[in-house]
Amino acid sequence: MVTMKAVNEVALRAAAVVLEGYRAGDTWVRAKADGSPVTAVDLAADAIIREGLRALDPAIPYLSEEHEIPPYEVRRRWSRYWLVDPLDGTKEFVDRTGEFTVNVALIEDGVPVLGVVAAPAARLLYYARVGEGAWRRDGDGPPRRLRSTLSRPSDPLRVVESRSHPSAALEAFLEPLNVVERVKSGSSLKLCVVAEGGADVYPRLGPTMEWDVAAGDCVHRHSGYPEPHPGTLRYNKPSLRNGSFVIGLRPGTYVLPGD
Repeated sequence: MVTMKAVNEVALRAAAVVLEGYRAGDTWVRAKADGSPVTAVDLAADAIIREGLRALDPAIPYLSEEHEIPPYEVRRRWSRYWLVDPLDGTKEFVDRTGEFTVNVALIEDGVPVLGVVAAPAARLLYYARVGEGAWRRDGDGPPRRLRSTLSRPSDPLRVVESRSHPSAALEAFLEPLNVVERVKSGSSLKLCVVAEGGADVYPRLGPTMEWDVAAGDCVHRHSGYPEPHPGTLRYNKPSLRNGSFVIGLRPGTYVLPGD
């Protein structure tokens, strides 16, 4: 049975393996076909997640960064599937910044309806589900409900941005905004920082893959109060690649470069 508790436990088992590899510091690294790094820990975490989710419901298809991607002709028939990034922030993992995460999302009809983001080094767990809100748990402590509001460009804005992907486009986008603070972070933690109120806006003006953001997107959407935030990202697209997006600003109050 797919319960929030059960999916959290799967993600935490993978996170424990990731943390063990991080502490050991002896994992091998190789480049994938697209040039991005992959480690033994990515693959070990993926195996744990895949086995754990199949045990909950073997009928739900599984899509992960670390597996061969089925063609769109197959995927387009999926109304419901798991979307997984077993180690988001591999560069941060290799560089030993601690800003890496385990990400598990359940997608229904192109929308993330359940999301879990585990940050092993920080012992943090973020999770959300339709109708159940968004939550943060620190270590073994009690969960805390997350509530966030959407901002306007004229509001004093704290911006969280990528540690690994600075860009001229980002600087141009931020120039007319009322930015009072800029915070750098890695991996899907940036979406969670906005969901918990540590920043107001996360602009990503470069490509990401769907598995990079789905779980954190779900956490942010359901941190909306009193109603969930509208989402601009869609999932199970033919290419699985996202264009530019902004998390935290009210829709219709900004223009993305190229729009």
